[in-house]
Amino acid sequence: MLSGYKNLGNTRDWLWKQTPHHFGVWKNIQMLANVSEPDFLLLYQYNFHQRRAKPSGWRKFLSKPPRQEIKVPNLIQQVPQENTIFLLREPPLEEIVKINQRNYQLASQYCGYVSGPDEFAPTPDYMPAIWYVNLPFSELDSGKIPEKLQPCSWITSGIARTQNHRKRLAFLKMLQDSEVSCDFYGRGLPDWCNSLGSLDNKWNGMSPYYYNLAIENYAENELYVSEKLWDSLLSWCLPIYYGGSAADKLLPPGSFLRLPSMDEKGIAYIKEVTANPDAWHEAKDKIAEARQIILHELNLLNWLANFVEKVSS
Repeated sequence: MLSGYKNLGNTRDWLWKQTPHHFGVWKNIQMLANVSEPDFLLLYQYNFHQRRAKPSGWRKFLSKPPRQEIKVPNLIQQVPQENTIFLLREPPLEEIVKINQRNYQLASQYCGYVSGPDEFAPTPDYMPAIWYVNLPFSELDSGKIPEKLQPCSWITSGIARTQNHRKRLAFLKMLQDSEVSCDFYGRGLPDWCNSLGSLDNKWNGMSPYYYNLAIENYAENELYVSEKLWDSLLSWCLPIYYGGSAADKLLPPGSFLRLPSMDEKGIAYIKEVTANPDAWHEAKDKIAEARQIILHELNLLNWLANFVEKVSS
């Protein structure tokens, strides 16, 4: 696997938590970050257009802004095109649509399968599930419900680089100023937010709560759904979800609630639902069903294993 996410880099055990087996094994595949001669290659949110390094010293005052250049991984030359997969994960926000389109065009030259959660992708489809609840797969799969202590939490961030991000922050401000009991966690949240801090493991900010706000950065198509929903359900929360209709196609009815809007009407809905745990108790069996679907069917490793089996047959 190669990724444009800098924090992944050569992290060898990324996704190993998504299998009960050691060393990233799932069915007929093994998921590794850095292998010299792989049988299959996954380009995960890989950006072909990369900026040249900025000049240093006195040269930086004379040079033009660094240009973007196309970077094609050397591994692409070693892996057959039909065995090379490009999965774009980020939503088609207005600010990055052109970048996504350029990456799709380049990926189509080198990859046998090119997909993303938007209509203009070569193969439009939802993004197979990854999650950031850092518990062993076997523990998540056991079905043991953690002790629930508090009504509601929201794990988010202070990112404000797009209009959708700013809309989410505005709703966060409204929610904090309301009488709703909700604990906030996340990185880079504004000073005005009563944040409890960032988390190394989302489980710690979700599992003790009956409800969790799962608010997507994008809700305008029928394909995009992210780990926000998977993390919430795997932590045995009843998600109060704001997003597109993909979740309705992938998960059983009743396994999550729909936030009607990000305004005063939405605040009133959250207040009504979280006033008691009744809705969580009613949805408990549906949450259990959804968790099994995420772990065993929507799982990115399962998707990759099925792809390998299909190509190899």
